[in-house]
Amino acid sequence: MANIITGIRIVISALLLFCPAFSQAFFLLYTAAGASDMIDGAVARKTGTASEFGSRLDTIADIVFAAVCLIKLLPVLDVPFWLYIWIAIIAFIKLANISAGYISRKELVAVHSVINKTAGCLLFLFPLTLTFVDLRFGAAVICAVATIAAVHEGYLMRAGRTA
Repeated sequence: MANIITGIRIVISALLLFCPAFSQAFFLLYTAAGASDMIDGAVARKTGTASEFGSRLDTIADIVFAAVCLIKLLPVLDVPFWLYIWIAIIAFIKLANISAGYISRKELVAVHSVINKTAGCLLFLFPLTLTFVDLRFGAAVICAVATIAAVHEGYLMRAGRTA
C-alpha cells in the first residue's frame, strides 16, 4: 500500500506539468503530492511493509516532484542569480553524496535524516508562503537548511549511517 501511495505521488507530479503554476489545480495537486509524501512512510511502518525498494521509490518520487516543481515555478518567479548559484552548489553536494555512496556500497543510498526531512518540509511549504514571505528571505532560509542537510548527509554516508 505504501508503495502505491508513493507511485501516486509520481503520477501527481507528472500531472502538475499540465497545470498553470499557482492555479487552483496546481495547489490541489501540489498539496496531494505533499500529503502522499507525509503518509507513505508512516503507512509502510504501520503495516510492517517498509522496504529498501520503498525507500528508494520514495527518493525517486521526491526527486520527480522536486524537478517538476522547479520546472513549473522557476520560470514564473523572479529568482536572483545568487540563488541559482546556491541551488547548484547544493545539487553538486547531493550528487557527490550519491556518487560516493554508490562507489562505496555499489548501491544507491538514501539518507532520511531529521535535517533532510526538515529541508524537504520547508521546501514543500515555500510555494504556499510566497504571498506573505519575500522570496529571497524564504529561499535563503531553505537553502541554508538544505546546505546543512546535504553536508550532514555526506557525513552520515561516510560514517556508514543512513538513518
